Amino acid sequence: MTLLYRWVLSAIALYLTVVVGQHLGLSIYIDPGVKAVIPAIIAVALLAIVNATIRPIVQLVALPVTCLTFGLFSLVINGFMFWLVGQFVPGFHVRGLLAPLYGSIVMGLLSGILNTLLISNDDKDK
Repeated sequence: MTLLYRWVLSAIALYLTVVVGQHLGLSIYIDPGVKAVIPAIIAVALLAIVNATIRPIVQLVALPVTCLTFGLFSLVINGFMFWLVGQFVPGFHVRGLLAPLYGSIVMGLLSGILNTLLISNDDKDK
């Protein structure tokens, strides 16, 4: 059940990230014609799959660059994964150079905060 809660909280974090990104003028948006919940849930599911499968391979290949930049290149990798999901999910778009970096950082922060605040310690142990 905790996995379902985390998935819903991640979808909420993604939606909040998109709303704040639009107000900052970044090209990250969910099509208004589509019900906004469906692309957010699909994007979170695909982001989980991409982070579990493709991201470790990219991190391994980019390990020398990540070491040279003292780990800062991992932000670029996270942004690339966020951009990649935006290319495949209909109704969810990430354009430009700063939007994926912003999206990956803010979504990670919001998701972490929401998970910490709303999931109890008893649920985390399961």
